[in-house]
Amino acid sequence: MNLGIFNRVNLKDNAQNRGMYSEWTSLSSIVQSNPEASQSVLEKFGIATSKEVTLSIVHHLAGNLGISQPPEPSPLLTDSEVQWCMEVLCYGLSLPLTEHDAIKDCVNVYCEWLSALLPNVKICVPKPVCDDSNLYARRIIKHFHYLFIPRKGEGLDTINRQAVLCHRVLRTLQQVAHESSILESATWESLLLFLLAINDTLLAPPTVKDDVADQLCERVLSVLFEVWLVACAQCFPSPPLWKTLRECCMNWRHRTALIEQWNRVNLALTSKLLLFMYGSTFPELKIGEDDLIPSGMSNDCIAQSWYRFLNTIGNPVCLTKPEVISQTQKFLQFAISQNGGVTDPCHHPSLQALPLIFLKAMKGVAGQVDAFLGIAQPLSWEAMVMGVGSDKIKDPPPTVSTPSAHSPTPPAQRRLAKSFSVAPSSVTKGIPKTSLIGLTSSRASANISNSVPSSGPSSTSSISSLTSLNFDTKVPKLAPGRPKCNSILHLFGEWLFQAAFIGTDLSNRPENKRPNSIIMENSKGSITYSQPGSLAEIADLPSSITIDKYESGRAEALGTLCRIMCSKKTGEEILPVYLARFYLAVQQGLKISPNRECGECMVAILVNSSDLFRVDLDGVRILLPAFINALEIVLPDRDLKLKSYVSKSDLRRASINLLLSMLVLPLHFQNIVIKELHSGCSDRLLTFGELKPRLMNLVMSALQAETDPQNTHMLLGGLFLCVQDSAIYEKVEQVMQPSADSASNLLASVSDTASTVSAASSSDHHSHTDSLGPDLSDIPPDSAHALFVRATYLVCHQLISSWKTDLNISLAALELLSGLARIHIRDSDALERKRAVKWLCDYIIHQCSRPPPAHSKDLHSTIVAAFHCCSVWLLEHPYLLRDKDCLTTILDVAELGVSGTKSIGKPGEETRMKEDKELKPVSMRVRDAAENLLILILEQVGYFPSECGPESVSSLLDEVSLLQHCNSCPTDCSYQEKAVEKFRYFVSEGSVMLALLEEPLGNDQDPQPTVTVLIRGPFGRHAWTMQLRHLPRHRSGTKYHATNLGRPVVMHDAPSRPEIKQKYFPDSVERVPQCKVDQSIPSLESVFANDEAANAETCKLAQLMNKQAGAEACLAAAQSLVQAPECTPPCVVHEFQTARLFLSHFGLLNLDTVSEVRVLKIFEFHTWYSYINFLFYLQERGNSIPFNSP
Repeated sequence: MNLGIFNRVNLKDNAQNRGMYSEWTSLSSIVQSNPEASQSVLEKFGIATSKEVTLSIVHHLAGNLGISQPPEPSPLLTDSEVQWCMEVLCYGLSLPLTEHDAIKDCVNVYCEWLSALLPNVKICVPKPVCDDSNLYARRIIKHFHYLFIPRKGEGLDTINRQAVLCHRVLRTLQQVAHESSILESATWESLLLFLLAINDTLLAPPTVKDDVADQLCERVLSVLFEVWLVACAQCFPSPPLWKTLRECCMNWRHRTALIEQWNRVNLALTSKLLLFMYGSTFPELKIGEDDLIPSGMSNDCIAQSWYRFLNTIGNPVCLTKPEVISQTQKFLQFAISQNGGVTDPCHHPSLQALPLIFLKAMKGVAGQVDAFLGIAQPLSWEAMVMGVGSDKIKDPPPTVSTPSAHSPTPPAQRRLAKSFSVAPSSVTKGIPKTSLIGLTSSRASANISNSVPSSGPSSTSSISSLTSLNFDTKVPKLAPGRPKCNSILHLFGEWLFQAAFIGTDLSNRPENKRPNSIIMENSKGSITYSQPGSLAEIADLPSSITIDKYESGRAEALGTLCRIMCSKKTGEEILPVYLARFYLAVQQGLKISPNRECGECMVAILVNSSDLFRVDLDGVRILLPAFINALEIVLPDRDLKLKSYVSKSDLRRASINLLLSMLVLPLHFQNIVIKELHSGCSDRLLTFGELKPRLMNLVMSALQAETDPQNTHMLLGGLFLCVQDSAIYEKVEQVMQPSADSASNLLASVSDTASTVSAASSSDHHSHTDSLGPDLSDIPPDSAHALFVRATYLVCHQLISSWKTDLNISLAALELLSGLARIHIRDSDALERKRAVKWLCDYIIHQCSRPPPAHSKDLHSTIVAAFHCCSVWLLEHPYLLRDKDCLTTILDVAELGVSGTKSIGKPGEETRMKEDKELKPVSMRVRDAAENLLILILEQVGYFPSECGPESVSSLLDEVSLLQHCNSCPTDCSYQEKAVEKFRYFVSEGSVMLALLEEPLGNDQDPQPTVTVLIRGPFGRHAWTMQLRHLPRHRSGTKYHATNLGRPVVMHDAPSRPEIKQKYFPDSVERVPQCKVDQSIPSLESVFANDEAANAETCKLAQLMNKQAGAEACLAAAQSLVQAPECTPPCVVHEFQTARLFLSHFGLLNLDTVSEVRVLKIFEFHTWYSYINFLFYLQERGNSIPFNSP
């Protein structure tokens, strides 16, 4: 959305005389001389004669209209007859109000004759009027001007009668404009000039209470704008008419109703503009059921009308200049006509409403900006504006005084039913023409003095509506398709920046200094600057319109600018000149007054800038000191007094959001210097690091003063961030700069006098009631140690004293204390942890000892949370149980939670043994929490020697989690019974169950045999992953086998093998002489000769031996021809039975014990997992039942 073209055509008239209508002639002279141009010929005769003629003629003409009797055709048949009667009727409209009946008859005759322009013409209309209805309509409209001229010296009742007749005329003209289809362009121009003329007649003079202008102010303006919109759709007004409208509206700016109707029309046009510019997905701007914009209006016509109406009243900032508003002809006539001599026009009482008018104008601009951003409030107009009449005014605050009520004519019901609707038949629909209040999320009321005059019935309701605004606690959502910030600032930036600087020194800078806005010249690619005139305050102005009374409007402009800047999208660029002016405006708006009050400007900036430091504006951190100064006024004050009607809780919430967005900046930027916006702001430059102590003190003081639960939650989160961030920062600093004599906190880098953090703590602080806080004089105030001690003390103290009755705050505080327990700070003292545990025990005792009516689920939830917090402190700091007093306190509290009473009561009471006590715990939930604390003390406290490894307690991994990390994980592995199917279960020694997974995990890239083991035993559950390796890990990349080893080189020649003939007997056996005994054993041949059976068997055996020898000889001959194969290494194996390898390597499986291995057979997987999961809840280490003797 590029609105640069709008800026070029709408430059205000300056020395170069450039502007939207600078080349067109104004019709203001015609508007101001309208009555004289249509003067009746009867003015030439005497008053008595003319009056007598008029009364008789008018009475006769009114008799044919059908009001009191049936209508009859008009006797007027020629143009001359009609024109003569019109001279009489024109004179009748100028009669004194004492002749009310005659004036009423004239009005009735003319209103009936105007029906010639409507589709259904009445019978009483003369034929010449019907034949040339546009010509006669233009004459009738000119004559109507006499009816609206105020008569001097008339009473209130007479003025009310005149107002009734004026309402009748305005309704008729509205009906003609909406229903007539034969209106010519000349007639449209005449109608618009007439409406301008009567408005100028009634509204240009200074306001006089209860005159006819006061009665008709809102009505004539609403008709003018509505008919003008219809003319835009039917016959678009010429530039001279638009210029005349602008000039006339500039003369009516002292009327509150003008700004209200201007806002009303602008919002109605904006709702249509957004629809066709950004589509139906853009957030709708709801303005009521009845549509003010004609249905036949084209998109181009809507855009042109919207921008022209937007600039109708000129620069709204001129409303802060009474010397400009009063420089009109009517005000100068008033100044000259005073009996006491010439009086400054600025002193007229009607100008006392300028602060309220300026506020309404800025709210209208803010409403349009919100609409373009997509954050317009989805409320009906009736809810936003507090209705029409005085019946909706309820309990205005004492600081705002409403003028005395009067009875408007016609009544409010009639005006709402007929006057304020487009269709005459509409009764309950329509957009109220009252003040436009409550359009934006930041709405502040003006502190108006008691002397504000009334400018119509709406002034009463408009003031009361300022006091009944409810701030929207929900953060408004921005539309994704919203225009860029530059586009919105091109359009509204000049007004908003000028309004933001009123009453400051920067508003009077010469034109060669910083500009207030920029105009984009696309054709030349240059930037032109425009600077408003001086807003210097006149010394003798009345106190009710001095420049400081416009603070409400200025606050509205500042809030709107903040919303625009906070709507910046990621990667969007905002022109540096806009950023510079915005930063200057915010700095001026956040200036601290001498009495250190929270002004409306400060409230508006804080409420609308909660995301200012989160949208990455270039150079926005230059505003840090100014915002911190403002937050130091708002957050620590529990009884903050506000001038504006913004919820104190919502203001604090926005301020807390700002504070939270600043907490990380000091540690991030550290020694970077924060530059000044302009020279002379301060004596020395600050660094980001120097702001950390102030931010920490703000968090602490805000937490002490806060009463809203949501705000307290945010502050507790910010406090935990401060401690955690500082602890991590100091830990990193200690690693990067290990020095024994240097401090490990932020002051070591930002202060010239940093000292070593002292771990000593005063030993006399044994209870939280001993003093107002711990002694931290030896510790830098923003170190992690100091923040930890202060946070622990503050939260525990507030928990016991203020937050014990609030469930949400108590739970948040206990969660914070649990988080602090997990932060391990170097050089901290155990006494601080002991004190925190003692406070938690005191909190539990206090909550349990409350009377029975106070016990509820919420109360028991806080006690359970406190028990859990105690367990966290003991698990993180097991050395606390080595202290006898701390151990006694913990066990006493656990006993109280389990049994409901303590064995050792107050001093002087008899000690009761446990077997004598009746078991009445506060609740079963509290009893379970206390028992859980005992179990943790007995089983887990001090049982965490390392964060991981073989010494840690049970692993949290189970079958499902392990299988999810496998590459072959099925899609349904999240089901327990499916996961169990992938494991093989074994039991060893009757007490250890092994679950083996033979698939490698997904993060393991080594092609080694891998097995994952879940071991469930008496000491918990442990998970191990094992691999079979032949080389250490550092050599795992080395190949330890080759595809072809090759034959080894022969080292020595093999010796020849001697052939040795085997002998059965030695050679010397032949030389031994034989004896007779040698002949005792017969020879084999003799045996064969004597025994034929033995001979046969021997021959058979000889044959077998010969046959076998022949076979072996053939085999040897065949083998001698075959070459022996080379030796090759075995192939690499890729498939392993890893479970078997694991069991065999650990001696659980061998050839001798194969039959003894027990493999669990699982038949129902869904029940099996519940059985093994039950084992996880059994205690990891055995213990005896403790018995605390008295």
